[in-house]
Amino acid sequence: MTTMHEVDYKIYGDDMQYVEVELDPMEAAVAEAGGMMYMDDGIEMETIFGDGSQQNSGFLGALVSAGKRLLTGESLFMTVFQNRGAGKKRVAFGAPYPGKIIPVHLAEIGGELIAQKDAFLCAAKGVSVGIAFNKKIGAGLFGGEGFIMERLQGDGWAFIHAGGTMYQRDLAPGELLRVDTGCIVAFQPKVDFDIQFVGKIKSALFGGEGLFFATLRGPGRIWLQSLPFSRMANRIIAAAPKAGGSGREEGSILGGLGRLIDGDNS
Repeated sequence: MTTMHEVDYKIYGDDMQYVEVELDPMEAAVAEAGGMMYMDDGIEMETIFGDGSQQNSGFLGALVSAGKRLLTGESLFMTVFQNRGAGKKRVAFGAPYPGKIIPVHLAEIGGELIAQKDAFLCAAKGVSVGIAFNKKIGAGLFGGEGFIMERLQGDGWAFIHAGGTMYQRDLAPGELLRVDTGCIVAFQPKVDFDIQFVGKIKSALFGGEGLFFATLRGPGRIWLQSLPFSRMANRIIAAAPKAGGSGREEGSILGGLGRLIDGDNS
């Protein structure tokens, strides 16, 4: 059985946050490659297969763990940051885009969390980061962002990231909430997750929304985000200048007048 590392932490910032994890000697944290912000002298980095939670099952177990991560579109490798020095040392991990970092103590919510595949930031070493398939055919065919999700298991701290403003809610037994699939950050496994058809084609085609949305039915805790990264990226791409032409701005007539006033005749 893998021993969890009981780390201390502190979250800094408002909209662009980072989490600083304090490690006792030989304690370690695990994170996605490229997520580290800074670390004290005495902390050593090691790139590993998977998440490091299969350390007692040898190379085959590590390979299986890594393979599960590959199915979610993530890297085969993760990075372990271990305190090899004397005394407490600190390592910090930065959020990938504006939003909130959510600390979750897995032991307090039943030892398991289902998270959006891009939500995981870092965790205490020993937390397992696997894959969570939804068995329902509707979610499988039409789930999009919400279909292949990550399963975090263990009894230590895990840190996930929500874009924009985070919304946490405890659903009562049978309570139903309809959500845009991209706005789901995480939920407890006892929450029933499915994908439903909007029903009215006009609403989907002309209302600017998708043809499908997610349903979350209680009991259980859920975390939502107001700004999925995909939504932000689509807006940036739509507003970016086109190759060989001028940028497309909202309100083309006003946009054109603005460029003339600014002296942009290109």
